[in-house]
Amino acid sequence: MSESKPNQRRLYTRLTVRVVLTLMIAYVALFAFSAYTIWTFGQKNEVATTDAAIVLGAATEQDQPSPVFRERIRHAIWLYEQGLVSKIIFTGGTDDPSQPTEAAVARQYAISQGVKADDIFTDTTSRWTTENIQHAAQIAEQHHLKTFTIVSDPLHMKRAKLIAETEGLKAYSSPTTTSVYTSLSTQIPFLLRETCLYTVYLVTIPFR
Repeated sequence: MSESKPNQRRLYTRLTVRVVLTLMIAYVALFAFSAYTIWTFGQKNEVATTDAAIVLGAATEQDQPSPVFRERIRHAIWLYEQGLVSKIIFTGGTDDPSQPTEAAVARQYAISQGVKADDIFTDTTSRWTTENIQHAAQIAEQHHLKTFTIVSDPLHMKRAKLIAETEGLKAYSSPTTTSVYTSLSTQIPFLLRETCLYTVYLVTIPFR
């Protein structure tokens, strides 16, 4: 009897190690596959005519959009000018109450480029991608908008579209054609971060 207990403990330890190793291998495989799909999906532009573009927020520099955000805004304006979207929903709040929100800065920039003020809606409270899309969905429901073009940087698109679809939106992906993330030194950290966030979101969908 005394010998069987150590044997049982060793067996339990081996099984635990196997389970942990299996889970680690599965996650590494999921991570690698997700990174590949994020990269390739970012090269696709799902051209479609929709009710509104949802522009995911990014940093601002006081009352001006950052280079990253500016390219997202410009891409949404291009979609608007081409007649591919009728409205634009800018998203993004601010951590500093003394500064204008991301959405407000984007709205002002778009108006300065000829977008009609009545064709712009803003979400000035969201801080994260999930909130961006959830709050945009609430605005869309208020204004009877049904179809959407998601606008962000290429490596952001896979997760953004997954979130939009999880929230019940009929959404299409339209990544910016220009981005500050052009070198490997900027793309790789962005890709790794997005892959981590994407895989975590993916495995937690059943619990949402």
